[in-house]
Amino acid sequence: MKIHIIGAGPGDPDLITVKGLRLLQEADVVLYTDSLVNEELIAKAKPGAEILKSAGMALDEMVAIMVDRAKQGKSVARVHTGDPAVFGAIMEQIALLKKEGIGYEVVPGVSSVFASAAAIGAELTIPDLTQTLILTRAEGRTPVPELEKLRDLAAHHCTIALFLSATLTKKVVKELTDAGWSEDTPVAVIQRATWPDQRIVRTTLANLDREMQQNGIRSHAMILAGWALDPEIHSNEEYRSKLYDKEFTHRFRKGVKPS
Repeated sequence: MKIHIIGAGPGDPDLITVKGLRLLQEADVVLYTDSLVNEELIAKAKPGAEILKSAGMALDEMVAIMVDRAKQGKSVARVHTGDPAVFGAIMEQIALLKKEGIGYEVVPGVSSVFASAAAIGAELTIPDLTQTLILTRAEGRTPVPELEKLRDLAAHHCTIALFLSATLTKKVVKELTDAGWSEDTPVAVIQRATWPDQRIVRTTLANLDREMQQNGIRSHAMILAGWALDPEIHSNEEYRSKLYDKEFTHRFRKGVKPS
């Protein structure tokens, strides 16, 4: 008996992995996060599969269904949005499955952070500018660990991707400003990345809160901040990878000495 916990990707039904789609199509039971997973993807389940929506369920109810169906010998696909490993709330589900002696396998998916970067054609790690990406969220009703306050993380001045923070932009601006970020730091907000109604807002740290209010963005939004998000970064030849430099030697290519 094994439950497959599948990352559905950010929204576009084509962005599920080949393995994830195969397991979805083979499943006898599909339990999915209906508030976030595209219905077009779930429609690819095999005829006769039991389709269950989990948005209105509590944890115990959800896991009880998975355990019951697994013990009946049915294959169960638990479908999450994005990648289950990032703010996926899978740990507590796995804990209960283990108590029941039910195995599980996590199938990774395309995270909304990378779908958002792709939507704006951005590389989040730029040579000689930033080589670090922090995935986090602003502190709201759910606290963050003391050593992970946004201001302290922002002190690294690298690229930051903020999940679950669309209603906390005043706090975001204050924390980053207190960490020494300049007001003209580029910010990109991507709401519902890869969905047909995807929206993109390019702004600066100083204008972030105002732009979010003017555009009515309060949910399903990824906030990317840092100089890697500069819309003009492509024209700056100072930041170039050594990987494809003709003078850079590695085991697959001999460097060409300058004449």
